[in-house]
Amino acid sequence: MDHSDNLPRLNRILGQVEGIKKMIDDKRYCTDILMQLRAVRSALKSVESNILQKHLHHCVAQSFNSDSEKDKKIEELKMLFDKYND
Repeated sequence: MDHSDNLPRLNRILGQVEGIKKMIDDKRYCTDILMQLRAVRSALKSVESNILQKHLHHCVAQSFNSDSEKDKKIEELKMLFDKYND
């Protein structure tokens, strides 16, 4: 599965994180930093959602051709969602 379409967004996120580091070095106001942190969190969630959707449409959907693979993918998804607690 190719996820390279997410690389531009991840590069923007890296730039945002670098900007946050600079804001901290420059002793910027707390709420300004918090707003940028929230923006990074939102952007990461978007990348996460894109990858999950691809996984569901490709990897999980293909596993339904085999009962044993289907059961493995269902267990994999249950473990993944258990870790999502946010």
